Amino acid sequence: MIDIGPQIPSYAAIMTNAHALARYAAICQEEGIVPIVEPEVLMDGDHDADRCYLITEWMLRTVFEQLYYQKVALEGMVLKPNMVVAGKKAKKRAGVEEVAEKTVRLLKACVPAAVPGIAFLSGGQSDEEATAHLDAINRLAGGCPWRITFSYGRALQAAPQKAWVGKSENVAAAQRAFTHRAMMNGLASLGQWKQDLEKKAA
Repeated sequence: MIDIGPQIPSYAAIMTNAHALARYAAICQEEGIVPIVEPEVLMDGDHDADRCYLITEWMLRTVFEQLYYQKVALEGMVLKPNMVVAGKKAKKRAGVEEVAEKTVRLLKACVPAAVPGIAFLSGGQSDEEATAHLDAINRLAGGCPWRITFSYGRALQAAPQKAWVGKSENVAAAQRAFTHRAMMNGLASLGQWKQDLEKKAA
């Protein structure tokens, strides 16, 4: 994970992490395992989306350089990056369309066509925010060579955990919440999500 702050990340941090990811990917492929390469630029801090773009571009370019040096077959990996979003403490948060535009532009600039799939992490975004961003990215990325989908943790689990709160009588409600979030993100991965679907579920 790469943090953004005053004078960070450093060149050493970027290089060390990129090399470690590439070695991991190479070892996975040597053992017949498909590696999920996850260079995550965190959304902690007060940076804007432009700063996130700059650091994520640096990270992705370095990662693919290291993957080349480690002889990783790009056709046999999944990329799991962050979206281009402003930091949680930023005075101005980027809107959904801006996040999608910057993220798609970044992918086109950095990700080789040989990579079959990009599975975004939610990276601390809210449930609906992560879904809206994924949907907008897929709507904008028509004709791109990769399959763009999700590999969310918090953005899938937060709603069911809130519904469940550790009580057996809430299991059914938690399952419904999880199913709903999975369905919303499934639609977003096709560019077919609509805000109204969230309101109907509520």
